[in-house]
This record gives sequence, C-alpha cells and structure tokens, in this order.
Amino acid sequence: MEFNLWHSQTVPPGKRPKGRTIWFAALKLALPSAILAGVLVTVPCAEETKAAEVPKEKLTAQITHCEDCHGNSAQGDFMGDYAIPRLAGQQPEYLKNQLQAFVERRRTNNIMFNVAHTLSPSMIDALATSFHDLNPKPLVSPAPRELVEAGKKIYEAGLPDKDVPPCASCHGPEGKGDGQFPRLAGQLNDYVFNKLTNWTKERGQIPAKPDASAIMQPIAHSLTEQQIKAVAAYLNQLE
Repeated sequence: MEFNLWHSQTVPPGKRPKGRTIWFAALKLALPSAILAGVLVTVPCAEETKAAEVPKEKLTAQITHCEDCHGNSAQGDFMGDYAIPRLAGQQPEYLKNQLQAFVERRRTNNIMFNVAHTLSPSMIDALATSFHDLNPKPLVSPAPRELVEAGKKIYEAGLPDKDVPPCASCHGPEGKGDGQFPRLAGQLNDYVFNKLTNWTKERGQIPAKPDASAIMQPIAHSLTEQQIKAVAAYLNQLE
C-alpha cells in the first residue's frame, strides 16, 4: 500500500496545491521505497505473531514502572525541566516501532535503550495496547497560549511557501495519529519543541536502516523556532 501524504480526508485530490505535490514527488524519490510503501515493520504485529498472553500482574507491574517516568495514566510528566512524553492514546504501531528503534540505536536515548531491550515481543504488544486505550486529560505544560491560533493554521494548512505540508495530512485532523504516524494531541509542549528542534540529533541515526522519521526531517528543518513553539502550543491543548 503506497503511502499518501495527501490524505483524502484532509486535502481533496482536486485541491492539492501544486507546490506541495512537487515537494512530495521529490520526497518520494529521495526516500527508500520501503518507507513510502509502508512495509517497514520493525516489531511484528499481534495479528501476525500469536504472542503468548502476558500475565496481568506482570503487565500491571511494567505499566507502573513506565508511569514512574511518563506520569499518571501515562499523560506525560517532567523531571526537573526535562519533559517526559505522553504515551496515553498513542498509536500501537508507532510505540512498537519506536521501542525497536531505541534497541537498534536508530533513535538515541540511553534510558529508553535500557528499558526497551529487556521487553519481550508479547510485553511490547501488551504495553502498546494498554497505553493506546488510555485517554486522560492532557497535562498542560507551560506554553505561550497566544501562539495557539498560529499553530492551528500550520497544523491544518502547512506552510506553502516553505513546501511544508499540513501536519494533519499524516497525524490526522484531531492529532490522534494513524499507524506508524504518532498521536500528537495532548503531547507536552516542551517535548514537542525539544524533539522538533533537535530532530537529527536523536532520530535516523542509522541511515542504512531508515524509518518513517525520515519524512519529518526536512519538515522539522523548515520550521522556525517561533513556528515550532506555535505548533507545540496548539498540540498541547488538543484532547
């Protein structure tokens, strides 16, 4: 199945801006076909591998361990000034792929490497499902609320002059994600800002093993710091 940046529910086919179509064509040529075909699955799906069911007590203990950092009901939290991301409501496929990325060092984070490489495939499946089913209120983090409207415009319409597509075309009109594209709704403002401003320092660390994060690299680089702040402020207040 071919990856389509211009989701029919977001931008009708007859109204696709020419400049963005050119941007996507260039991206399609630049990225390995495996990414755009959506066939890169680093962690087997539950439907494909009948993983053994994780005992309830073990799953509960692991979720509690995760929430020590990610907050009550995995709504996100802070350790000092360091933002720990929201996992609640996250797309299972995205969570599985990111855990594998930590293990393979495609995404760098020493704490998450130490956690991820100890998890069995069945535990990863169970955690991904459990976190996806959570839906607490967003943890409101310090954000310039006056930038929310500007962030909304970027999220819904993109930046045509910079060939930046609407965020909604991949992450959905409500920011809830889709498959390998993560939920952004309710994510901590500080976390979104830090990730977008430091994208290439953490993601895509093994060029020979690219993943969907490669799609975000040129987008992150095209946004100014003020635009990133605006998008982050908008996403934080979405439920």
